[in-house]
Amino acid sequence: MNILTQKILIPNKNVELYIRREDLIHPYISGNKFRKLKYNIEEAQKLQKKTLLSFGGAYSNHIAALAYAGKLYGFNTIGVIRGEELENNFSQNPTLQFAVSCGMQLYFVSRDEYRNKSTTINLEKYQNIFGDFYLVPEGGTNSLAVKGCQEILTETDSKYDFICTAVGTGGTISGLINSSFNNQKVLGFPALKGDFLDNEIAKYATKTNWKLISDYHFGGYGKVSRELINFLNLFYKQNNIPLDPVYTGKMVFGILDLLSKDYFPKGSKILIIHTGGLQGITGMNQTLKLKNLPTINYYV
Repeated sequence: MNILTQKILIPNKNVELYIRREDLIHPYISGNKFRKLKYNIEEAQKLQKKTLLSFGGAYSNHIAALAYAGKLYGFNTIGVIRGEELENNFSQNPTLQFAVSCGMQLYFVSRDEYRNKSTTINLEKYQNIFGDFYLVPEGGTNSLAVKGCQEILTETDSKYDFICTAVGTGGTISGLINSSFNNQKVLGFPALKGDFLDNEIAKYATKTNWKLISDYHFGGYGKVSRELINFLNLFYKQNNIPLDPVYTGKMVFGILDLLSKDYFPKGSKILIIHTGGLQGITGMNQTLKLKNLPTINYYV
């Protein structure tokens, strides 16, 4: 698989900045979602499962990707969706509408039930409702997902000193850590508040050459600001590279801020992993309009 890597022009001449366009892997199963689902789909096929079940929120990239993967590979798909209030108006939600158009059956649960979604009692409940299924965890992260994400880096990437990725459930960064080279430091930029990610990553990571930089979540998962939206639009205008506002946009904002503070040693070569997530922009723009904030102007 030949993935485009672009150099980003930056004012700081002391370092070189590149971005790996994993978002271009597939129009609907893009970026890390493709990587995470690859071996899970193979495993479900090997086990002769007919149905895939997973979890997600209203604008989940994972739910959208899983729905399309099910359509592509001939699986029934079930999406357990956080927020029972969505059940009566999900037709206004572009992500959930896309999932339904791919054949996914949506099952809405309360936030309390969602927090306990993976307990034995709830999994048994879902099995009673839907029958036998192959379980894909929230965000797609498990050992098979990490195996897929380990394939993002190849031998030719040993020239980079830093590998940077956005972090949600920890699967992508774990794969990058495991396939990184001895000379490299892997930096993760969490999209969520909280310090629970360290333990999640430690479950799968086989090396210690990584660090989480938690200063650029903009208030938490899905939270944005006028400053961030203006940055995304300017970055696209300057580089013709679309970033999503939940994951990659915050990471790139953080990296450029760190560059302005001379965080990276002189001569560093930095590789950013673009993990996709662009499908969520349509829904984000709906929210931004309601808040009278500027919208992201490069994705329709």
